[in-house]
This record gives sequence, C-alpha cells and structure tokens, in this order.
Amino acid sequence: MATDLESVLWLVGRFLLGGLFVVGGIHHFFGLGGLTQFMASRGVPAAKFVLIVGSVFQALAGLALIVGYQAFWAAIGLVVFTLIASAIFLNFWGLQGEARGNAIKGWQSNMAIVGGLLVAAAHAL
Repeated sequence: MATDLESVLWLVGRFLLGGLFVVGGIHHFFGLGGLTQFMASRGVPAAKFVLIVGSVFQALAGLALIVGYQAFWAAIGLVVFTLIASAIFLNFWGLQGEARGNAIKGWQSNMAIVGGLLVAAAHAL
C-alpha cells in the first residue's frame, strides 16, 4: 500500500512541479518583447536568444520531469535555471521599499521550488 501511495505522490508531485515550468516556458513566448527588453536592461547579452533558449529548455525540462524521463537531470537543470532566472529577474539587492520586499518574496518562493526540485532529484536516483 505504501508503495502505491508513494507512486501516486511521485507522479502528482512531478506533474505539479514540472507543469509550473512547462506553463512558464510557453508563457514567455507571449511576452517576448517586454521580457527581452527587461533582460537587456539587466545586462544580459543577446537577451532575445537567451530568453528563447531558456524558455525552450524550461518547457522541455519541465515536460521531462512530468513524464519521468531523465527526471534527475531534468530537476537539476531546472534548479540551475531557477537560480539563474532569480538572479536576473529578482535583484532585490538593488531595490528599495516595496519592490525590494516583493523581490525577496519571489526569491523565497523560488528557493522553495528549488527545494522541491532537489527532493525530486533525490527521489529519481
């Protein structure tokens, strides 16, 4: 019985965690202009190319996690992706007031997601 429950939880967890990245990656293609400008303003070279490659990676790694294909590497790749994206988009160290507080909350949420990805990676071993 515990094995059945573990399998269901593993499947649902992969679906929810991976789905977050699939939806996010696809969503980026509907806002390429604004996201590209924002990334360029943060000093990202070839911002549009980086955004497209990152979004495709994000969606494909999320899908791999959902279906359980190379789940360990998909989760580790998404950890790296999340850390890099957080550094680009959530630079709380350069903000003040409410914007700083919101960016810190974003970092906290992303670190919780990283934690979930690390649990998924460990389970996939």
